[in-house]
Amino acid sequence: MTVSSRPAAGFMDRLRAAGVMPDDNEETRLSKTLLVFATGLVCVTSGLWLLLYWLIGPQLPSTLPFVYQLLLAANLALFIATNRFDWFRMSQLGLFLFFPFIAQWSMGNFITGSGLILWGLLAPIGAVLCLGTREAAPWFLAYLFLTALTGFFDYYLADFALQAPTQISIRTSVVFFTLNFAAISAMVYALLRFAIREKRLAQERLEDAHRLLRIEQERSERLLLNILPGPVAQRLKDHDQTIADGFAEVSVMFADIVNFTRLASGMSAQEVFALLNSVFSRFDQLAEARGLEKIKTIGDAYMVAGGLNAGKPAPAAAIAELALDMREAVKAFPTPSGPLELRIGIGTGPVVAGVVGRKKFIYDLWGDTVNLASRLTSDGHPSAIQCDRRTHELLAEDFRFDACVQVPLKGKGVVDIYRLLGRRAAGASSAIQPPSRAAGAC
Repeated sequence: MTVSSRPAAGFMDRLRAAGVMPDDNEETRLSKTLLVFATGLVCVTSGLWLLLYWLIGPQLPSTLPFVYQLLLAANLALFIATNRFDWFRMSQLGLFLFFPFIAQWSMGNFITGSGLILWGLLAPIGAVLCLGTREAAPWFLAYLFLTALTGFFDYYLADFALQAPTQISIRTSVVFFTLNFAAISAMVYALLRFAIREKRLAQERLEDAHRLLRIEQERSERLLLNILPGPVAQRLKDHDQTIADGFAEVSVMFADIVNFTRLASGMSAQEVFALLNSVFSRFDQLAEARGLEKIKTIGDAYMVAGGLNAGKPAPAAAIAELALDMREAVKAFPTPSGPLELRIGIGTGPVVAGVVGRKKFIYDLWGDTVNLASRLTSDGHPSAIQCDRRTHELLAEDFRFDACVQVPLKGKGVVDIYRLLGRRAAGASSAIQPPSRAAGAC
């Protein structure tokens, strides 16, 4: 059951909340709070005024101020009960505007009424705060029209007023003139102060919401960048289209943990996860440090590529450095069967890269180069780093290789394979070691 469809929490609860509903926006929330606050101010102030009427005696009529209070309170109670805010806003502003004029007309002229029509000024001011500047213009024009109409009749009926017996003394009129000016000034000040404070609080809530939104957006950006390369993630956000790019030369590497299935059979699920997480997290650090792009993990296999990001020089060399670092890094992860070992295969050539799917999408590579790197890995010996001919051509000057061998690979035929031994020392000549298995010479 949604919040808006739940039964009301109670009349008093809604009264304390100024009729604000959970699904109200900030503007509606502020308008409700201001109008309820203004109603409370007018009721309290008119109540004090009514008390003064009774204390002074029968000189002043008290029926209309009392009726005014009852109408305001009844309209507020109706709003709290029905939550019809549009009706409450218009009717309450109408009471603010018209009732002071009716009360002053019943007392006589502007002097005998002690400027009671000043209370009508609350209507256009409340309209500015609750409706907006444009919507408040008719309310202010109506106030000016009623004031001018009152002044017109007071002016032309002044002679009749002088001839009529005076029921209210000048001193009493002066007292209530002062009270009316003071009361209206205080209420206008209180309303403006309350409105500014509430708007400041609303702005702070909005800024907090924006700050939390920025945090969530940054978190989402980081998650997206953990899945996709930066340029690809930006393209996916900017354009809702299929992303598939061809690259003329990319170095692709697969690394497979030797005998991991047998090793995992003697470990609990938590231990297997902890081991893989530690190993692959270390691989991620090494790949990121060299500006290479991790593609995915498949079980205990790790796939990474170089040459997908423009501006990264010598991707094949970076892949070779990573392979050597990874081979050394796994030695730091002991298991019941001894240190871990890797089979690593590196292939260089054209690939197609793109985003697969619309939900739970991944960035993946396709092509003969990917297949070749995978075959080189699965056909390798423990701790061997096997490279194809193109990778050897790119790395021969800076890295040492074993002698070339020709090996038949499933689905590839006979392939020239070079086993990467390590980095070449400055000024050192290439050390060629004999092949470690029976194979044809290149």
